[in-house]
Amino acid sequence: MQIFIDTADLNEIREAYSWGIVDGVTTNPSLIKKAVDRRPGLSMRDYIRDICRSVEGPVSLEVKGVSTEQMVQEAEMLYERFNPVNGNVVVKVPVSTAMEDGQPLFEGIRAIKTLEGRGIPTNATLVMTAEQALMAAKAGATYASPFLGRVDDYLRTKLDIAFDKSDYYDPLCARHLEEQTWEEEASGAELYDRLMRSDISDNGIYSGVDLVDSIVTIYDAYGFDTQVIAASVRNARQAREVAEMGVDIATLPFEVIREMLTHPKTLEGMQLFTRDVVPEYEELFE
Repeated sequence: MQIFIDTADLNEIREAYSWGIVDGVTTNPSLIKKAVDRRPGLSMRDYIRDICRSVEGPVSLEVKGVSTEQMVQEAEMLYERFNPVNGNVVVKVPVSTAMEDGQPLFEGIRAIKTLEGRGIPTNATLVMTAEQALMAAKAGATYASPFLGRVDDYLRTKLDIAFDKSDYYDPLCARHLEEQTWEEEASGAELYDRLMRSDISDNGIYSGVDLVDSIVTIYDAYGFDTQVIAASVRNARQAREVAEMGVDIATLPFEVIREMLTHPKTLEGMQLFTRDVVPEYEELFE
């Protein structure tokens, strides 16, 4: 599994890249704005160029338009302006740009298809369903980014569960809540109706990790070239679980990458090892 860092903070990018385990970067306009605001006097263009120079791997830059024509034009501009810096620009395109019911749904898909025909790599972003990921792959997206954390937020909000964004959301607990309904005696029709009304999934998806599993299964079944980027990962356990299912890439915040290497027994072990070094062993390194 490749690891991308989900940030536009150059200090975080360079620090994480120095660890030797980061393969790329994902950004968005909000992350870039926050980072540039912390560096007065530095232009956004120069800052993005610095990001591209800092990593030998894909760097996702996002369009801002909502129509196919706007997104294609912006994607070409981003690619022509920044890809020559290090040959690593990927353009993020929302899988759908509709913000209200009744607005066009396929602008993002059309843009991805057009850009694929022009040789510009794309990252289909804001993927919340396996169906959206399937259409992104059909359109020729280089990457598809399901948002694990936001799916978990949606499901927990439906259940009126108080949570911190870094909290792990366990789909097994959700399934157990549904199963409690099954234990009551009822006729087949009554039980079916009760189960349908007690469904606490998102169209059969019980967590963000569950969504990634569904997408990986579909892509493997049909041999799509589109790579899956597990995005909006909130904690190390999510990162481990998507790795277990064979996801291509996880894009992780700086602190989640740090969390993946921490454990209290590792800290304790280092304290014991260093305490027990005897003078004879010290001499081996002189």
